[in-house]
Amino acid sequence: MNYQEILNQGSKILKLNDIKSYNLDSELLLSSTLKINRPQILLQLNNKIKNREKEIFLNLIKRRKRSEPIAYIIGFKEFWKEKFKVNRSVLIPRPETEILVERVLDELRVNSKKKILDIGTGSGCIILSILKERKGCHGIGVDISKNAIKLAKYNAKIQHIKNRIKFFNTDIDNFCSDKYDLIISNPPYIVRNTINGLDKDVRDHEPRIALDGGLDGYTKIKLVIKKSSNLIKKNGKLFLEIGFDQAKETLKILNMYGFYNNKIVKDLAKKNRCIISTKI
Repeated sequence: MNYQEILNQGSKILKLNDIKSYNLDSELLLSSTLKINRPQILLQLNNKIKNREKEIFLNLIKRRKRSEPIAYIIGFKEFWKEKFKVNRSVLIPRPETEILVERVLDELRVNSKKKILDIGTGSGCIILSILKERKGCHGIGVDISKNAIKLAKYNAKIQHIKNRIKFFNTDIDNFCSDKYDLIISNPPYIVRNTINGLDKDVRDHEPRIALDGGLDGYTKIKLVIKKSSNLIKKNGKLFLEIGFDQAKETLKILNMYGFYNNKIVKDLAKKNRCIISTKI
C-alpha cells in the first residue's frame, strides 16, 4: 500500500464519521505518523508505507473519527509564529486569539521593558508569543490547573524564554504579587448551559474548567477584572478576550472597577473579540 492509498483509506473513514475536514486531517495524521511534513508526503504519494506505520496511522484515524481534536492527537498547535505543545489539560490555541497578541504588540515598543501578567495562561501561547517579540519584557503566567502550568513551563523552555517568565499554579483570586504594566487574559466565558451544544471536538475533549464562564458567562470575566484592578499600575492596560455578544456587559464591569478609555476590537469575522481598557 502506498501513501496515496492509505490517505484515501483514512479520508474515507473520517468522512463516514462526519469529520468535515477529512482529507486535511488524514494528511496531517499521516504526516505525524511518518514524521515528515505534508508537502513531502504529497510529493511522494507512490512511496510504500510500512506495516507498523500503517498500524500507527489507523490508530490515529480511530481517535480522530471520535472527534478528538487533531492538536491533541499530534500533540501541538501552531499559534502566532511558533508551535505549542498541547494536551487535554489546556484549551487548543485559536487563530482568533492571535488578535490579542497583535494588539498587545501594537502597544509595546520593540525596546519596551514592561511587566506583563497573563491570567489563565493555559499552554502559555499568548504570553510566550508576546515575550518572543519583545525581548526586554518579563512575564508572569498563572493558572488554576497544575498540568497547564507544567505544559506552559515546557513551552517556555523549548522556546528559550524561561529566564523571562515565571508560572504559578494558583487561582487568580489567591494571587497577590506586585503591580503590572499590562494584564492579559482569555478567561472562560461560555454560558454553562450552552456548553453541551458546542461542537463535539470542544465539548467532549477540551477542559471544561477553561470553557465554563458560569451561569451567565461573566463569572470569570468579573473575577479577572476585579483582581486586575488591584494588580495593575495606574494607566496600565488590560487586554481581555470576550464572547462576541459580551461587550456591553463587560464594559459595565470594567467601568465599575476603574477601567476606562475602552476599545472594542473585532476579529476577521467582524465579531467583537477583545476589549482594551486603561486603569485610571
